[in-house]
Amino acid sequence: MPSSVSSSTFSWRRSVRKTAAALLTAAMLAPHVASACTSFLIPTSDGGSVYGRTMEFGFSMDSKAMVIPRNHKLSSIGPDGKEAMTWTGKYAAVGLNGLGMSTLVDGMNEKGLAGGVLYFPGFADYADPAKADPAKSLAPWDFLTWALTNFATVEEVKAAINNNEVAVVKVIQEALKIAPPLHYTLHDASGASLVVEPIDGKLKVYDNPVGVMTNSPTFDWHLTNLSNYVKLSSVNAEPLKLDGMTIEPFGQGSGLLGIPGDGTPPSRFIRALGLTMSVEPAASGPESVRLAEHILNNFDIPKGWVREKDQGDDPLEYTQWSTVADLSNGMYYVKTYDNQVLRGIDLNSFDLDAKEIVSAPLNSEIAPPALPMPKS
Repeated sequence: MPSSVSSSTFSWRRSVRKTAAALLTAAMLAPHVASACTSFLIPTSDGGSVYGRTMEFGFSMDSKAMVIPRNHKLSSIGPDGKEAMTWTGKYAAVGLNGLGMSTLVDGMNEKGLAGGVLYFPGFADYADPAKADPAKSLAPWDFLTWALTNFATVEEVKAAINNNEVAVVKVIQEALKIAPPLHYTLHDASGASLVVEPIDGKLKVYDNPVGVMTNSPTFDWHLTNLSNYVKLSSVNAEPLKLDGMTIEPFGQGSGLLGIPGDGTPPSRFIRALGLTMSVEPAASGPESVRLAEHILNNFDIPKGWVREKDQGDDPLEYTQWSTVADLSNGMYYVKTYDNQVLRGIDLNSFDLDAKEIVSAPLNSEIAPPALPMPKS
């Protein structure tokens, strides 16, 4: 089975639902350490699109690269721990999971639909499972896998939601009596973007004209907040003439004076939008992937930069991994906190009609090969 990742590095494994519960438990044990994810979409100079995102947590997610083949039977879990919605995936998908579970927290499918799961604390409000049809019910962590394995475009996802084909229900982790607060970003090969948020028990769908998403508050709030930054520009400010005196700006970047530099979701939203709107588009392939990586570097959180007042021995939040998806070429890239080399997985090099999910750890010994440098 040819691929950009040696097949000998992969081990075949079946879906293990217990690991999904383990991830949920870990997330809920430290709810304040999952609120710094940043995602965006940039256009390429030849009509393509590249998606990028960061994943922040304060404990090791032990994420693995994973390929889900076409026609694979998948299922979600209900509040009683029993199987809820089941479906057979139409499309193959590649991405990253957490703690060995068979659910993608970030990924891309063979048609160029890509997206991620981001934390949404204080605002996520899921459907009541007692009032929802179990055959249409998904646990919060299964929505992205359902979308990537079933649809080719964001319009198809939107239509399915509007037709009430799915509900994201409140599945409580028994020990903590809480469900993980999540929302979802999706992008397709045409450059269209969508945000899906569980609000008041229903899935609220937003067209995303800016392609950027972070965390709380709600997406429409972030769009309203843009009005506070209408004068920001990548173009340097003109000197100020004042009573015969000329006041020059200090160095380059004067048009960006006032852009927020802190790590809060609203500030990261503004910063990500400023970068994605101002960068010079590059050609599809390695050049645009490198460009997305440069944007991602602005949101990297080293251990210790974000902490609680009484942090104590609690784990520090940090950027566990960052991903880039080339939606035109079926290439999915990842770099980790301990290995900053961007490594690629070619989805199209796998047997997309295989019978089993395939996965591999992200450690440096058996990681995917490095992204080639663009030709000069």
